[in-house]
This record gives sequence, structure tokens and C-alpha cells, in this order.
Amino acid sequence: MPGAVPTPPAETRVAPAEVPGLSGLMTVVVGVVIVAALYIGRDVFIPIVLAILLSFVLAPLVSLLRRIHVPRAPAVVLAVLFALTLMVAAGGIIGLQVAQLAEDVPRYQATITSKVDHLRDVTLGRVNDLIRRVGRQIEQATNEQPPASPATPSATGEAAPPPLPVEVKERAATPVEIAQRVLGPVVHPLATAGIVLIVAIFILLQREDLRDRLIRLFGSQDLHRTTVAMDDAARRLSRYFLTQLALNTAFGVVIGLGLWAIGVPSPILWGVFSGLMRFVPYIGALVSAVFPIALAAAVDPSGWSMALWTLALFAVTEPLMGHVVEPMVYGHSTGLSPFAVIISAIFWTWLWGPIGLLLSTPFTVVLVVLGRHVERLEFLDVLFGDRPALTPVESFYQRMLAGDSDEALEHAELLLKERSLSAYYDEVALKGLQLAANDATRGVLTRPQLETIRGAIRDLVEDLEDQEDVSPPSEEADAAPVAPPRREREIPAEPPLEQDERTAEERFPPQWRQDGAILCIAGRGTLDEGAAAMLAQLLRKHGLGARVVPHEAVSRDNIRRLDTTGVTMVCISYLEISGSPAHLRYLLRRLRQKLPRAPLLVGLWPREDAILTDAALRSQVGADHYVVSLREALRICMEAADAAASAEPIQAPAPAVEMA
Repeated sequence: MPGAVPTPPAETRVAPAEVPGLSGLMTVVVGVVIVAALYIGRDVFIPIVLAILLSFVLAPLVSLLRRIHVPRAPAVVLAVLFALTLMVAAGGIIGLQVAQLAEDVPRYQATITSKVDHLRDVTLGRVNDLIRRVGRQIEQATNEQPPASPATPSATGEAAPPPLPVEVKERAATPVEIAQRVLGPVVHPLATAGIVLIVAIFILLQREDLRDRLIRLFGSQDLHRTTVAMDDAARRLSRYFLTQLALNTAFGVVIGLGLWAIGVPSPILWGVFSGLMRFVPYIGALVSAVFPIALAAAVDPSGWSMALWTLALFAVTEPLMGHVVEPMVYGHSTGLSPFAVIISAIFWTWLWGPIGLLLSTPFTVVLVVLGRHVERLEFLDVLFGDRPALTPVESFYQRMLAGDSDEALEHAELLLKERSLSAYYDEVALKGLQLAANDATRGVLTRPQLETIRGAIRDLVEDLEDQEDVSPPSEEADAAPVAPPRREREIPAEPPLEQDERTAEERFPPQWRQDGAILCIAGRGTLDEGAAAMLAQLLRKHGLGARVVPHEAVSRDNIRRLDTTGVTMVCISYLEISGSPAHLRYLLRRLRQKLPRAPLLVGLWPREDAILTDAALRSQVGADHYVVSLREALRICMEAADAAASAEPIQAPAPAVEMA
């Protein structure tokens, strides 16, 4: 029809984007409502969150008291009283230190002013003189201007009267107003502290009941797994908070002792302040160093040595604590990504102010732990956790789809530190190709995208040509990257190939080692040639000759011209067999006629293919071997070569599935 838009071919059509469903919109709405509720009700939620975190810290102490046969209620009260005593003592010490420091503030101000003046005279003397000269010139020019005209006389000829001075006096404050001014700033923190302690007591008393209610909400369908997960989460969080509290306390003690040795006034105040500020991620220790350094500069009238020693104290202690002590105590990671820590700090500071900044890291740790144990909340682990967001298979497919050969090679080299080349091909590359094949079947991959994936696979196989197919040493495996997300369900590890001390020349006969001895034929799919190339490369690495043949070379018209000189075995690779396997049966029949003595092996890399579970169907297809992994195909080829070397006849096995 004239003017009609031509319909693109099937391989270039992409499924239209789906309209967000009602559930997705409801999720966004619920998220917005929760954030708004947290902001509006921060006066209510902040004490509750502080109480929950305090209960995690006090839970081990309560458990210890219970183990020595103290009843639950007295144990909880004793633990809370112990925490209250520590907080009151810390507050009293901070108040005394601040009061002592306030008495000497004028003297410190005069000292720092004189230092700044001296520094200005020494380093900026010439600039100061120039500014003074310019100032005098401006002042002289101003004085030379004509004097202002006298006041305009009034209509009667008399000068206007000068304005009357006005003096404002405040009335004397009443005792109630004085009490409000004095007690107002103190009442709110005391009320918050009281609410925190009361809620923490009830949480510790009702811990099992609260746990059961959470199980009922999030995991009643699998009580055993949910109970174990929540107990493990509570134990890990308690250990994390106690460890963080101990490390920050140790940091504050070291800073306080160091400042006392240097001679900085109020070292206890700055030690407590540094320990508290270290709960703020990344910038807390830096901020806590500013005030002691400034005070050291104000105290020392003779020079800057005290300030430099204070700077060196923080510059040595913080990296030592952050990069040596914490990794030894926490492990390699606290479970949070650096980006998530920064984003959570900004978010909680905006939401709840300075208290939100202090709570950002522990509160995000709580969310990540819940995300790792509760399936409904897994998105929290994906957003804030430090584990890879994509599985190795998904990362492989993404790099293939983007055609980024360099990143694909880097990703492969990282994974090859903990697995052999054949294991990498089986567990990552083939599964990634299966994702691509599934997308191609659904019509979401265009022809250019398929060609990009084919080219990236070809480049990757060529780049890994020098990689040996050997298992890495155990110490390299121990240094593996962080654990993958839970949804990967752990890539199943197949048993490694048996190592033979003989060389390929000693083990295999010459006809099996010559180029093209094993014919690796690609299936009908666009990406099957990549799987055949991987198998051929593995065969060559183990001393067997192999070459790759495209599927077009074994068609009815072209198989007569196929060069089969020296072929001892045939391996066919299929990423998928859609519909009836008749084409595979006819292909095997043509190969039987062309190579009547060569064993035929079919690699069906999708393990759920119907041929693998239907004995009658396998019998109709007529292959000698069926495998589901490259390592199994490699093992069968090596066994066939061994049988030929020992002059033993190769017995075709029964048509059963041979899996790794």
C-alpha cells in the first residue's frame, strides 16, 4: 500500500516496553509515604531507632547475665542502668571539660590573634604595605572633597531640632521565663533519652515475642529458615555494633592520651568527641581533628609545634585504625558499598539532622542485613550492599551485549583466579550465551546485536588462547572476590579433570593430535559457533587436534565438499534445540554416511533439553554421546583418544545421558 510503513524483519523487531504495572506504582507510592512519615514523625521515630540500636548493643550483656542465672527482668534493668551510668558519666565529664575550656577562651583568642598577626607581618608584609598605601591615597582623595552643605533651614528660617534619643529597656524576666530559658534546652534531650531507655527495656523484655511477630510478617511459610536467619542477623548486628563501639572508644582513648601527652587542654573532651565523631563515615575523624588542632595552635604561644604534633597524631591514628585494625576485626568489608555509605549519610542527615548522620551507617547495616536474609527485602542488599549487583553470568552477558572485549577479558581474568578455564567456560560463558540465545529466541535481540555478541565471543576466546586449563592454587582461591548475591544461588562447581602426568605425545596417538582430528561443528543457532570454538580451544590445550566448522558446511548441499581427512571424532554444539530435533537426527545421519567410523558427540548445553530426559528420543537421534558441559565433552574425547592409543576398540555406550 502506498505510504504504508514497511514492517521490519523478524530479527530486527524488539518487543515494546511494558507499561509499569499497578504493583510497581504502588511500590513507589509506599516508598514516598514511608519517607514522608519518617520526616514528619522524626520526633517519634528517632527515639525508637535509638532504642533498637541500644537493644542490639545491650543484648550480649543481657545474655551474659542470663547465663549466670539472673532473671530476665533484673538482667534487662541492670544492663540499661549500666548504659545509663556510662552516658551520665560521659555527659558529666564533657560538661566539666567544656566549662574549664570556656574560662580560658579569651586567652586562647588573644594568642591565636597574635599568631595570625605575626604570620601576616612575616609572609604578607609587602602586600599589607601596598594595601595601606592604597588606603591612604583613597583617604586623602576623600578628605579633599568639598564639605557637605549645612542642614536646610526650616520654613521659618530656624534649623530643624535634633532627633530625640530613644532608649529601649526590657522588662525583668519572671521566674517562669528564667526556668524556661535554663531548662528548655535540657528538657528535650532528657525526654528523648528517657523514651529511648524505656523502649529499649521493652524491646529487651519482649525480644522473643517481637521476633515471632516479625517472622509472622515476613517468613511464616518457612519458619525454620526465617528463624535461623533472624537469629543470625541479630547476632551479627550485635557483634558489629559492639565492635564498632569498642573500636571508636579505643580511637577516642588513643586521641585523648596523645593530646594529653602533647599538652593540649581538655584532652578528655576531645577524646570523647573524636570517638563519637568517628561514627560518622569518612568525614567524622577529619572533622574531629579540626578543633584540637585549632586549640593547639591557640595554646602554644611560641610557635606551631603543638599544632603540628596534633595533626600528626590524627594523621597516623586514623589510617592505622581504618586500614589495619578495622579490616582485621571486621574482615575485608562491613558489608556496605562506599557509594551507599555516602548516599545514606546524605539521606539520613537530610531526614533527621545530625542524629541521622550518626545513625546513617549502623541503620544502613541493619537494612543490608535484613536484605540478605529476608527475600522480600533483597533489593536493600542490592542497593546498599558491597556484593556484586550482577551475577558473573549476567556480567558476562552484559559485556558481550555491549561488545566490550576489554572488560570481558578483565572479568574473565578475575574469575580465572579461582577456577580453571574449562570451569569458567562451563559455569559462566556458556550460561551467558544461553541468556543471549533465550533473548534471541524471544526476538529481543536485533541482528546487529547478535553479530556484536559473536564478535565479542570470538575476541574473548582468542584473548584466552594463552590461558592454561589448570585449577588455580588453593591460596589464590582463598583470595576470591566477595560473595555473589543470594539470587545467584552459587554457581555449581563440577569436579575438575583428572590430571595425567604424561605429555600429549606420550598419551595420544599421532592421528588424534594432528590439526582437525576432532571436528567441532556449530549448531543451527547464531551463537553456537562460539560454544564450538570454546570446545575446540580446550581440546587443543590438552593436546588434541581440533578445528571449528560452521553449520552451513554440513548442510545437504555442502557436506559433500566437507574435508574430513584425518577426522577421528565429531562434536556438535547446541545452545538450544527448539521444536522437533529432526534436523539434528538428519545431520547425524549425514555425518554417519560421511564418517562411518568416527564417534559422534552432541553437546546440549541447556541441561533441561528434552533429549536428555527422553531415552526414546535419544535413541531416534542416534548420537554416541550426549553431554551437558564442555568438561564432560573434553573428558570423553580424551578417553576416546586413550582407547585408540591402547588399541582397544571404542565401544559406543548405551544412549544415556552423561553428566558431569
